[in-house]
Amino acid sequence: MILWWISTWALLAFSASVWAVSPYIQGDSVAGGNVQAVAAAVETKLKNGGFKVVGKYFPKSLAGYGVVTATDDAMLGEVGSVGGPAVLGAAIRVGVKADGSVAYTNPDYWYRAYFRKAFDKKESAVKALQARLQDTLGAGKGQGGDEAPGNLTHYRYMIGMERLDSPKNKLAEYDSFAEALKTVRENLAKGAGKTTKVYEVVMPDRKLAVFGVAMNDSGSSDGEWIRKIDMQDNIAGLPYEIYVVDNEVGSPHGRFRIALAFPDVGMGQFMRISSLPNAIIETMGAVAGVEKKSSGDSWQ
Repeated sequence: MILWWISTWALLAFSASVWAVSPYIQGDSVAGGNVQAVAAAVETKLKNGGFKVVGKYFPKSLAGYGVVTATDDAMLGEVGSVGGPAVLGAAIRVGVKADGSVAYTNPDYWYRAYFRKAFDKKESAVKALQARLQDTLGAGKGQGGDEAPGNLTHYRYMIGMERLDSPKNKLAEYDSFAEALKTVRENLAKGAGKTTKVYEVVMPDRKLAVFGVAMNDSGSSDGEWIRKIDMQDNIAGLPYEIYVVDNEVGSPHGRFRIALAFPDVGMGQFMRISSLPNAIIETMGAVAGVEKKSSGDSWQ
């Protein structure tokens, strides 16, 4: 009986490893030496592959690392049809390093989490995007950890923690989509919450928008917190996002978004940034136009 249990456990563990999905895929390296030059080479590849580059990001206090963000018209159509917080999937992120290393967001991973039950209907479009990214950037091995595909549909890091559609995501409500969009744009332009805009994608016909936001406040800046959990090599997990759905402004809760981006980080590592979920709410709240307040949210 003991041998049977051992054999069964081993089989399940093997099956999980076979079917696990990684958040990032290694691309073909480009000439290294300067992270801006590496990002420019990736930008050229993306444009030649039919993608639209919408922003580049080089986090402060994290020399030698950057992110190129792009969109794909076909996938934007799929994102728009799902709507809601799935707008987070509007941007494709490509991490770059000064040594020429490249790694991009794995569509099979991220769209399972963002499309949820709608993923099955969108799977052919996701596979088509993945094939184009592989042709454009290369098709190396996965990196950044892994999750069983079934776990991504209603992903949360631990029991009791937030999911994609958590009510805690809501930051502000306005009279219209136009007013909500205007507020976010204006606050990013003036650096509210010590932020800067990395990119924006707006789908006015769907009343959807998403912005990549650089967090620059000392102590909770992107370069500092990602280094604290030793995930800088998975820089494609940045930047963080704020989004507009109809007349509401929201942002994914830190305990969902950070854990989704870095699934192989343990609780001990997350405790190094225990105050970050609350800092994110305050930062994105400033961008959304709400007064600063303490939510008490942490990894504890």
